[in-house]
Amino acid sequence: MNSTLEHRRAYQQRLLTALREELTARDIPAVLVVTADGRPGLDVTDSRCRPRRVFVHLPFCWFYWGDQQDERVTFLRLPAAVDRIEQAARDGWHEGEQGELSMDLSKITDAYRS
Repeated sequence: MNSTLEHRRAYQQRLLTALREELTARDIPAVLVVTADGRPGLDVTDSRCRPRRVFVHLPFCWFYWGDQQDERVTFLRLPAAVDRIEQAARDGWHEGEQGELSMDLSKITDAYRS
């Protein structure tokens, strides 16, 4: 793994650790995990005992737990992010599979090169 990727993953893990500490202090179960592809995530359990994985999207400064507009929040204001994720977990995650937020920023860059 290259140094840049290692630093990014370490920063993501620090953000998720801070989020986990705040959520567990509010009695929201949260466990730090690493996915098969090496991404750090936080398994957060909702009021119906259903887990969702929270990830960090560094380019947009988000914590996200799905692909819907209301399933992301900026990590730049941690207290507000904790409030939002706590409320989503207490209300219960959206029904169905967790969507994956994916944006290929290279395609946007390529479009402006031509």
